[in-house]
Formats: sequence, C-alpha cells, structure tokens
Amino acid sequence: MQAKIVVLAGDGIGPEVTDEAQKILDKVGQRFGHTFAYDPQLMGGCAIDRCGSSLPEATVEACLQADAVLLGAVGGPQWDNPNAPDRPERGLLGIRKALNLFANLRPVKVQPELIHASAIKESVLAGTDLLVIRELTGGVYFGPRQEAGAEGYQAFDTMIYTRPEIERVVRLAAEAARGRHKKLASVDKANVLASSRLWRRVTVEVMQEYPDVELEHVLVDAMAMHLIRRPASFDVIVAENLFGDILTDEASMLAGSMGMLPSASLGDKQNRHQLPLGLYEPIHGSAPDLAGKGVANPLATILSTAMLLRHSLGLEAEAQAVEAAVNAVLAAGIRTGDIADPKSEVVGTATMGDLVAAHL
Repeated sequence: MQAKIVVLAGDGIGPEVTDEAQKILDKVGQRFGHTFAYDPQLMGGCAIDRCGSSLPEATVEACLQADAVLLGAVGGPQWDNPNAPDRPERGLLGIRKALNLFANLRPVKVQPELIHASAIKESVLAGTDLLVIRELTGGVYFGPRQEAGAEGYQAFDTMIYTRPEIERVVRLAAEAARGRHKKLASVDKANVLASSRLWRRVTVEVMQEYPDVELEHVLVDAMAMHLIRRPASFDVIVAENLFGDILTDEASMLAGSMGMLPSASLGDKQNRHQLPLGLYEPIHGSAPDLAGKGVANPLATILSTAMLLRHSLGLEAEAQAVEAAVNAVLAAGIRTGDIADPKSEVVGTATMGDLVAAHL
C-alpha cells in the first residue's frame, strides 16, 4: 500500500512525539511492504507565528487530499491570551470542522505492567478495557454564545443538538460495541437538560437496530463517579461533546498517564482507499515544560498510529503489530519518566521510539 499522511507536529512536545510515530510507521512499511509519504503542515501556535493563522488554508487543503492526518499537540503559554483574535485551539476546532470529524474515539486499557502508575486501587482497575466515544460537532462548544456585556454580569453559551448529529455518533458507538463486548453506556443529563432528553430519545430509537447490544443510560455526574468506582464494568461509552471532553480526561488517569492514551477522530469523508479520513493524536497537550528535553512519552502518539493503520488504512495486522511492540517494551520494564517506578529502566523519547521499532 501507498499512503499519504499529513503530519501536524504542532507545538511543545508535538514535534518530538510525531517524529517517533513516523519512525514506527517507517518500520511498519519496511516489515509489511508499504510506503508512507509524509506531508508536514502547520497548525496551532507555530502557524500563528509563521502564517498569522492557527489553521492556514494550505493545511486544510493538504489534509483533505491525504489518507490520514497525524497530529502532535498545539498550544503554549506564549499564545495563552484569552482575548487574542486567534489561538492554537481554534485551529484544532477548525480542522475538525473542515474534515467533518464527528466522533472522537479514546480507548482506555489498563496495562498490567502499569497498574501501579494510577492513583486508583489495583483491585478496582483490574480488567479495565473501555472505549469512550465523544461527539465532536455539536453541543455547547458550537452553539450561540455571548460574552459579558458592558456591565460584565451576564454571558451565555448554548448547548444545541440535532437528531442527525446524535444518530450518527450513537450508531458508530453501537457498531463499536457490537465488535467488542456488546455493552453501550450512553451519557446524558436528561433529568435537567432538554438537549439531553433529545439525546436519550434518539439513542433509544437507534439502539432498536442493535438488539444484541446492551444499552445503559448513565447521568454524567454518576458516570464521573462510576469511572473511578467501577471502570471495569464499562465497555463502550458514548457522550456529547462537553461531557465527553471532561470524562475522557478523567478516564485517562485510569491508565496512570495521559502519555499512554491515543485517540482517533473520524468523520464521513473517505480517502482514496474508501476508508474514513481520520485525525489521529495523543490525548495529552503540548507540555511546554517538557519540550526540548527529550523526556516526553511518545507511546500515546505511537499507539495513535496503530489506530491510523486500523481505521484509515485498513491494516489490522499492522496495527496489532504496533500495539504488540509497545506491550513488549513495557513488559521488559522500559519506561519514560511519567510512568516509571523504582524497578523500571527510564529512557527518553527517542530511545523509547527506537525500542518499539526494534520490537517491530
């Protein structure tokens, strides 16, 4: 296979971790006979500095012509002015809209070797293997809003959802659950919010098409508690934009570090292989305090390439090989600083990438 991958390295540690991801993709290509061509483009703070925009038009056009998009991270203190006309995060929202990415998939699997790295008791974490699917195009992030007026005492944001937005993400979640353990938890706040009552009503209708999948409705505040109390009881979780944003960050702590968790954002646009054109990124931020030190954990980005291989290129064996290589390195006691314990061998970003490549 030949594939074109746009690389949005971004800011902070983004270039460091995407370099390691490309290293792994190159090794996959050598082992399995594929050719991956990389097209570096600007997005985020670096794009503001060089182009005056967090998302240049050239970047959007390149992404639309690619087979997949690999993203590092965006943002940093030098662009952290809430009153600035453009911010790095605006580029992230913009690329999601331009590619019509409506669902963010975040798998959370607790590795036995890393169970000590979480603040949660081992007995609670044992067996945790869940997938959180967050809706990306609707909700309070995109509804009408108003900043505080001249008196400064009132502002509002509006949570809006439509039936088609809910239908497509719930259907995707149901399909994912059908391929896993056939359990789906739908998160809402139907006891208070009108938009959540629509969410629940549409979810029930869609799930009639999936009688083999067990459906559970969970209020968002209860889910925040259950993720800490009984995470192993969940299989697939689907939530609207704001709820999903918060819950996925909470769920990341089950695995002990954000540096371990990948994500995929999928939409309805297809690439030339007739597969979803997706955006793949670690869930962590740009970590400017770590940038340039060579100590960032690249495993979340490397695992994101496994999702890229699986979802946008249809290369399941290759995806599993990447995941197996990561597991092998962890089983050998190799760690970056964020997941280290007194018995482990601590390595830097590039060495971790080299070791995963060697296991491939």
